[in-house]
Amino acid sequence: MLLRQLVDTSAAVTEVSGRLKKIGLLAECLRAMDGSERAIGARYLAGEIPQKTGIGYATAGEVERTTPPASEPVLSLVEVDRRLEDIAALKGPGSAGARKAQLGELLARATQPEQHFLARLAIGELRQGALDGIVVEAIAKASDKPAGEVRRAYMLAGDLGAVAAEALAGGDLARFGLVVFRPVLPMLAQTADDTAQALGELGGPTALEHKLDGFRVQLHKDGDVVRAYSRALNDVTDYVPEAIAAVKALPARRVILDGEAIVYGKTGRPLPFQDTMKRFGKNGHLLAAEMPLTLTAFDALLVDDDTLLAEPAQRRWDVLGQLAPTLSVPRLVTASADEAAAFYRDALARGHEGIMAKAPDSPYDAGIRGGQWLKIKKVHRLDLVVLAAEWGSGRRKGWLSNIHLGARSPDGWVMLGKTFKGMTDEMLRWQTTEFLAREVDRDGHIVYVRPEIVAEVAFNDVQRSSRYPGGFALRLARVVRYRDDKTADQADTIDAVRAIAIADGVLSEG
Repeated sequence: MLLRQLVDTSAAVTEVSGRLKKIGLLAECLRAMDGSERAIGARYLAGEIPQKTGIGYATAGEVERTTPPASEPVLSLVEVDRRLEDIAALKGPGSAGARKAQLGELLARATQPEQHFLARLAIGELRQGALDGIVVEAIAKASDKPAGEVRRAYMLAGDLGAVAAEALAGGDLARFGLVVFRPVLPMLAQTADDTAQALGELGGPTALEHKLDGFRVQLHKDGDVVRAYSRALNDVTDYVPEAIAAVKALPARRVILDGEAIVYGKTGRPLPFQDTMKRFGKNGHLLAAEMPLTLTAFDALLVDDDTLLAEPAQRRWDVLGQLAPTLSVPRLVTASADEAAAFYRDALARGHEGIMAKAPDSPYDAGIRGGQWLKIKKVHRLDLVVLAAEWGSGRRKGWLSNIHLGARSPDGWVMLGKTFKGMTDEMLRWQTTEFLAREVDRDGHIVYVRPEIVAEVAFNDVQRSSRYPGGFALRLARVVRYRDDKTADQADTIDAVRAIAIADGVLSEG
């Protein structure tokens, strides 16, 4: 199959709004692929590639802007995959320039629509109407297999391409089972505003746990061999030696655990997330003595020959408690609103970001963000001014999307970061019109605007930052609404940001 056929399908999927129409278009495209193309094509349709190209946003943008497009489509899916493999294989001195050159050679063989698609695919920034959940259903439709079977296989395999290839070849998806050293997609949570809402949605006794703001890890053990995997299923064994040692010491022969690795300070309170993440940097091992990691496990997926994925959560927790009582997360099972609220307050007082609420009878739905797990976190809100916005791509092409946020200071405006989250289509249309009416300058894809529009922004916490002049950045920021009732001189100040950082222990007072 030519890449152009897949790119055309991707564009068509972006344009239609109905889920069934999207699935139909994707299924038709998948059916047209031969055996060597199915794994590649399914991944590309979901905006995924298995290769770590090492190409950044700026490089991809520069190469796309400066490379004349081909006049006719000639690239095949197999050729694109091979060329991306070659780029990912480049290591060592001079590799950055070589990657840029090879990306240029690839884009020189691509038409303009293909160039736009490939540049974003290579950096993992392809936003389109075909998310992996919709591609899963398209695979089911194209292969005449039950969607539930395809979804379960994907959850356990963690590789959409492998599942697509098996399903479309008429193979047996049951071969994708729980296997040690083949990580599965982690179960995810939806959000509840407070403990009362969580109890109401889950009904009856609910399990409450501390929500640890650390690094999600999945630990696999077989005999004396233990490996750790990240939320993205990458092997991170070398970064978490403390967790490896803790699991190696467990009495079970075979184990798969889900948990969190986190760094605690000398007072016993968790350090800010960005400090924990220092242990996962290139020189993280040098910090092991002063910043030791602590593993906390909150689920058991397999213990010896007992596969627990489909078991009720309470049984999984009982098995975990018997296997590793010192590693298990603090947990309270209650139906009392007062007890739940007190547990939440206590978690915050201990320095955690909130709590998890879980249904005791729920299975472990790998890869699913279901309603059986709910996260309840403290949320900060500030009214900040929009300083600039960036043109969107994929489904947001033609709209100003990623906004630059600033707080007031005695010297003007202090940037605190960017966000494209929380925006509805109606909001995107409105802000594109309003921002362009206030445009003062442009720099590539960035449109700078007069600092007049105030946005109410929710975020999890404040981080120290050397990137921004004010020394702070907002973590997980999302737009709640635009404040037409406020003017820029009524926006929050950098002092308000600093106060939050002090209150959360990110910054020492004074």
